[in-house]
Amino acid sequence: MPESKIESSQKKQSSEPSLVSPSEALSILDSSQSLMNVVQTASIPREKYFGKKVRIHILDNIKNGHCPEDCGYCAQRKNGNSGIQEYSLKTSEEIFQEALKAKESGAYRFCMVTAGTGPSEKSVQSLSSTIKRISEELGLKVCLSAGLLNSEKAILLKEAGLDRYNHNLNTSESHYGEICTTHTYKDRIQTLSAMNNAGVGLCSGAIVGMGESNEDLVEIAFKLKELKVISIPINFFIQVSGHAIKNPGNLTPEFCIRILSMFRLVNPDSEIRVAAGREGHLRSLQSLSLFVANSLFASGYLNVKGSDIQQTVQMIDDSGFEVEWEGSEGNFISVEPHPYSSENIKNLYKFKKQ
Repeated sequence: MPESKIESSQKKQSSEPSLVSPSEALSILDSSQSLMNVVQTASIPREKYFGKKVRIHILDNIKNGHCPEDCGYCAQRKNGNSGIQEYSLKTSEEIFQEALKAKESGAYRFCMVTAGTGPSEKSVQSLSSTIKRISEELGLKVCLSAGLLNSEKAILLKEAGLDRYNHNLNTSESHYGEICTTHTYKDRIQTLSAMNNAGVGLCSGAIVGMGESNEDLVEIAFKLKELKVISIPINFFIQVSGHAIKNPGNLTPEFCIRILSMFRLVNPDSEIRVAAGREGHLRSLQSLSLFVANSLFASGYLNVKGSDIQQTVQMIDDSGFEVEWEGSEGNFISVEPHPYSSENIKNLYKFKKQ
């Protein structure tokens, strides 16, 4: 593996300059450039920093619902009445066993997500203990998404071995009041700063399709660059029951690919992840996304199902890419037999002799 790829996989911050200006980034989104030219251009830094590797992330929703926040996009939002199952924080042993299963399934990173404004001191202590065990016993990288945090809590999590902290900007500062009123964009920036100062790598991205403009999307991409975010999940809004987004956008597969390409060119050495909504919004262009993005989720999202691990691995394999492992050979799940293999072909005959 070339040195640049090793450094890209280990460093905590994005450091390479953007490859496009804001006006050029806008031109990617407004279709003034052909899609294949855009993909070809964005594939160059993707190949440079990540080769043919694809990182699989598996989410574990360790606490669901009972959230006092009113984030309009979320099935867990207060008074959302979305019909989700609500439960308190899972035990440390439950989380550890799910991390073990994730590793055996091919996960590069295990992502723990908890609902709520932010964790209490007691919860941080419990989470720190769990993170330490997963890191030391499984050798698995851990990402935590637990809401708003201060510097003291950030340091405790860093000392436990936390590799990444997820706290999405979600949208631009000017648009933020349209999607949430119980906390501010500035609150999110302060949390990211606390984690960065503690030495934890930042994971922060966007949710696309919430009524934002193309200018908003470009603003987010460059703000993440300014913050030196090394891991950028791009979510495509799923209209869950009870959501409060006023003017959800109409996302086409082509536009989704353009968005991923734009974020890649603004943040060339960052991990760009195809996150929630991949299956429903990219549809037949999912495999094309791997030519600009180097990461995705498998086995579903927080409250919405997605492709299972075997389907995801099959897509990666079929597209000419390979799963990136971290520190272990694992018990990698094999792909399905070829549809035209000897064991399958007999079941495909339209007309069988009676």
